[in-house]
Amino acid sequence: MPSPARDSRSNDELIRANRGFYESLWADAHLMDPQRFNTWPLVRELVATAPRRLEVAPGLRPRLPLEDTCFIDLSHAALRQLRARGANTAHGMIGALPCASASFDLVCALDILEHVADDEGALRELARVAAPGATVLLSVPLHQHAWTAFDEFVGHCRRYEPDQIMTLLAQHGFTIEQSAVYGMQPKSSRLLELGQWFLVHRRQRAMWWYNRVFMPLGVRFQKPLQWRDGMGDTQGVDELLLRCRFSPSD
Repeated sequence: MPSPARDSRSNDELIRANRGFYESLWADAHLMDPQRFNTWPLVRELVATAPRRLEVAPGLRPRLPLEDTCFIDLSHAALRQLRARGANTAHGMIGALPCASASFDLVCALDILEHVADDEGALRELARVAAPGATVLLSVPLHQHAWTAFDEFVGHCRRYEPDQIMTLLAQHGFTIEQSAVYGMQPKSSRLLELGQWFLVHRRQRAMWWYNRVFMPLGVRFQKPLQWRDGMGDTQGVDELLLRCRFSPSD
């Protein structure tokens, strides 16, 4: 179950924790092309009719094409590598996006909502910048009872119950059209604990293995996404990728 200490952290504390973890992580990592992820078949289909695109907090694992997509991230290390590859970038956070209202046809924000204290504020910002009818791709971890030390370590603030995230999205104009089981987190708790220890105590060695072995293997053995209508069955599912449609209420 989530710890009381986690719930009591302020937004500023969460921002500092996430900035510290990911700035350090991306400083030692390599940019991976969007075409290498199992999200690419869907993305390739969507970009054909979505010339105005935004991806929030991609780090060095962007899912949208580097060309003609606006990338916003808190990590300067990630932004430097994205810019070096010709991407359009801006420094910012999901709660205060430096973008005009109703300016994007496709918005991608994967593995983000669970990191911010004010997830409703984050969704309000996504709704503000999304054009009517825009496709919005989100991913969220599920089930509070599945909380582990790894969630704490990587800066998660919460896990969502399925009904909770459905209601929250609907309140901000997002309808879940499809979903797919998502994520590459190892199922072995022992392996996760070992990875955390090395990241803390043997960071350079850990990043060598991450960049050259674990991440390439994880990408190579990704399973194709199996899409189903709506939320689908979430029993035993650790994380979901959600394809949503934005329809403003006014």
